Amino acid sequence: MTSLTSVIARDRQLSVVGVIGFAATMALAAQIAIPIPGTPVPFTLQPLAVVLAGMMLGPAAGAASMVLYLLAGAVGLPVFSPIGAPGILRLLGPTGGYLLSAPAAAAIAGLVARRAPAFGGRLLAAFLGIATLYLGGVAQLELLTGSLERAAAMGSAPFIFADLGKVVVAAIVSQPRAPRALT
Repeated sequence: MTSLTSVIARDRQLSVVGVIGFAATMALAAQIAIPIPGTPVPFTLQPLAVVLAGMMLGPAAGAASMVLYLLAGAVGLPVFSPIGAPGILRLLGPTGGYLLSAPAAAAIAGLVARRAPAFGGRLLAAFLGIATLYLGGVAQLELLTGSLERAAAMGSAPFIFADLGKVVVAAIVSQPRAPRALT
């Protein structure tokens, strides 16, 4: 095997591990679900996991990790938050829009972070990723409630400050590391 071939094989293996790892991270983040009065949407750490997947794996692998997570949940594996319908029915309910927009959010966060790797760019990447989740979530809530105002009140207002904190955390955690010298 040539050195280029071995590097490519190693990169693919790392990518697969990253995809599986972030799908698992998303499942763990879903288990920390705190009900919020007045909304069917619980507080979770999932938005942080989504944007970190994109920012750390890149747009394609980040999105793939979210697709893997959605497939696992749709077939009935207990990866979705413990609050809500099981399996594929979750994707049709009040949190389905957030879940279904996760691959796009990870891809957007990954794309922006790749193009603007400085701290400000990573802040923007995380913000746009979470904004994508809000767009999908509020859109589905609007379909279910028939009111954009009500959907926004239930699906974004209670979460804005916490999610802005997640933007900062994602920008800090995703900071590129300098390679270490081999000794």
